[in-house]
Amino acid sequence: MWWIVLIVVAVILLVGIIIVGGRRARERQLENKRQEARAKCYERVKSALNGRTALRFLQVEHQLQLLIDLQIASALPISSR
Repeated sequence: MWWIVLIVVAVILLVGIIIVGGRRARERQLENKRQEARAKCYERVKSALNGRTALRFLQVEHQLQLLIDLQIASALPISSR
């Protein structure tokens, strides 16, 4: 009888790992898209201004993006798990 409990626990753990892995894959996809958008933006700004100013622009944009991410994360409810 104990082995049935062991199998059930193993299945539950595997399902949890699969769900978390899927979320992380989605997060990586979104981060890759964000990085591609930054690269495209940098090239546009660099063509209009010099490279140093374009780099400063990206640094400020990155700080603003971090603030936005922080605001989003602070608005999410905390899980009771």
